Amino acid sequence: MTETEPKGFWIDGGWAAPATSERIQLIEASTGDPITTVPAAGPADVDAAVGAARRAFDDPTGWAHWTAEQRRAAITSLADALTSRGEAIAKAVSTQNGMPISISSVTEAVMPAMLLNYYAELAEQQPVEEKRTSFTGGTTLVRRTPVGVVAAIVPWNFPQTLTFFKLAPLLAAGCTAVIKPSPETVLDSYLLAEAIEESDIPAGVVNIVPGGRETGAYLVEHPGVDKVAFTGSTAAGRAIGEACGRLIRPVTLELGGKSASIILDDADLPALLEQFFAATLMNNGQTCYLGTRVLAPRSRYAETVDILTDFARSLKVGNALDAATQIGPLATENQQRRVQGYIEKGRAEGGRITTGGGRPADLDRGWFVEPTVFADVANSHTIAREEIFGPVLTVIPYTDVDEAVAIANDSEFGLGGSVWTSDPERGVQVARRVQTGSIGVNNYTLDFRSPFGGVKASGLGRELGPEGLAAYQQLTSIFLA
Repeated sequence: MTETEPKGFWIDGGWAAPATSERIQLIEASTGDPITTVPAAGPADVDAAVGAARRAFDDPTGWAHWTAEQRRAAITSLADALTSRGEAIAKAVSTQNGMPISISSVTEAVMPAMLLNYYAELAEQQPVEEKRTSFTGGTTLVRRTPVGVVAAIVPWNFPQTLTFFKLAPLLAAGCTAVIKPSPETVLDSYLLAEAIEESDIPAGVVNIVPGGRETGAYLVEHPGVDKVAFTGSTAAGRAIGEACGRLIRPVTLELGGKSASIILDDADLPALLEQFFAATLMNNGQTCYLGTRVLAPRSRYAETVDILTDFARSLKVGNALDAATQIGPLATENQQRRVQGYIEKGRAEGGRITTGGGRPADLDRGWFVEPTVFADVANSHTIAREEIFGPVLTVIPYTDVDEAVAIANDSEFGLGGSVWTSDPERGVQVARRVQTGSIGVNNYTLDFRSPFGGVKASGLGRELGPEGLAAYQQLTSIFLA
């Protein structure tokens, strides 16, 4: 973040003064200290932002009508402007939400530019029109066009990466956008606005209005919006989905998860702990796809609990801006209370805490929770059913692979997951049986060239890959005689 006072909202290619005096208080997660206050958008600000996006999209010579090659040049300029701000973006994110700087320096600082360049190239390679021979012997022209003005609502856990899950493909498709950042992470969105200002993206194509739930709800139902793209909780996603269903408005929902990490009886878990950490505890457990339900064979249950207990104890917990930190604070005080509440619920239902369970003794400031491992957990326990969104693992025993798959599938969610084994082909066979949108074998790493999204209560639609571009296009069939 620059040293200047936040300027207002990025609307129509310039800094717009807020329509109200409401402010958002930003807090440093590692200390609990106030950082600054920034303006909160109200209905009039959203109206201005949607109006700008609408005009930019409807302009007959504007962004939607540029060639893919023209858009690619402008998108590349934005990627370059973001890259030059990568260090500042990573610091802003980690300061606000507690993400270890070692993670934000890779995800928040690097991924946005990679996604922009990927989608700009993909769109350039894709024909706008294709001819198909019809059953009658004639020809049909199938045409891809941008869906329109997109309301992009992003959460606080990976604020820039998840912004560009939406912004990169929608820009490449020719859409315009109104982005609503989470009120917990706004400073990085100012850096994004500065990068847009420096780039060749035309005025009105991207607009940014931070605010809370009311702002988001107003934006979702705004008559000037053509599509909604949301990442966040399942509860909020249900409300957004209901609204979009009533409006017959396309929506992409990437929601919560309670994924399973299935440890098979032949797994060499000690050799895979680095990958296991990324799949279960990354970003302080504040990652939607993490496999926090750890399923262990009864024949190796005690051994697995001991391995995970020792591993959790070994993790470096500390200030998010310390490069050595592996587990930082949770994003907010409310989130810390929420996670502690789940820990108490797990204990009350009979779970046995083998390590963690409270605040680290040497950290009396900030929103910290110790990495926590629960043993003696059944899949019916609350901590095995509901998304905790913190550094808490539950270890659930199973007898054979069929039972492991049944337990993994006994969830309202289906977003991520993993299988751990010394036989990768066996792992793939098990992975194929799990009801989920994505799953890894001996790892879990998002591939931005492949679709990502959930089944069941974990969402609708897909982001990333060619499917992520298609989500911002509509198809028209022109039948020729």
